[in-house]
Amino acid sequence: MAEATERTGSPANHSLTLERGLRVLRVLADHPDGLSVSALATAMGTHRAGIYRLLGPLMDQRLVVRDPSGRHTLGAGLIELASHVRSQLQQAARPELQALADDLEATTALTLRDSGEALVALVVEPRGTDMHITYRVGLRHPIDVAASGIAILAGSAPMEGEREAVKIARQRGWARSSGELLPGTTGVGAPIRTGHGDAQAAVSAVWLNPRDETEAGEAVLAAANRIAAALGA
Repeated sequence: MAEATERTGSPANHSLTLERGLRVLRVLADHPDGLSVSALATAMGTHRAGIYRLLGPLMDQRLVVRDPSGRHTLGAGLIELASHVRSQLQQAARPELQALADDLEATTALTLRDSGEALVALVVEPRGTDMHITYRVGLRHPIDVAASGIAILAGSAPMEGEREAVKIARQRGWARSSGELLPGTTGVGAPIRTGHGDAQAAVSAVWLNPRDETEAGEAVLAAANRIAAALGA
């Protein structure tokens, strides 16, 4: 009966339900490792029954997913809703990535946060080099691995138990990793900071031959900042 009232009640009730549903998404965004129903209820200061009612429609639309252990995380449906934003991001990033790739003679990429993973959305190879790294769009890896993922975490609020590499990257503005995805490679990355929330994307560059990592890191950071400015951030 309570559920029927919530569905057919006043506009104020509908607005309150929508507000609570959006808050669920915000809370889960702050917990990329996921939350159980009980933990989510505690975080929102409400009861489990209310959380179940809110999660149902969100899971139907794939805005939230539940893993086998019962923990809930943000789902791929959010990426689909944000497809126009991603398109704008890729459009703003592509010329910066190409200029960066040519300048550093390294392969550059745009990587997005996708729940607890990092998703490569755009890869640009340098022009005029004899040898460089190549990898595919759609590549996924853990969010705390490689310069791109470390950079995204460094552009986010500190988390308990995070890697020392994330802390260092947060202090200096760009991340570094070596051989974490491809043996013998070195990479640097910087978060694209838009708005006041956690970073959702990063710019990175990866190479094989030795070079000045600090210079490359600062160049990647400058490119990330230009992309953010182009998006009006």
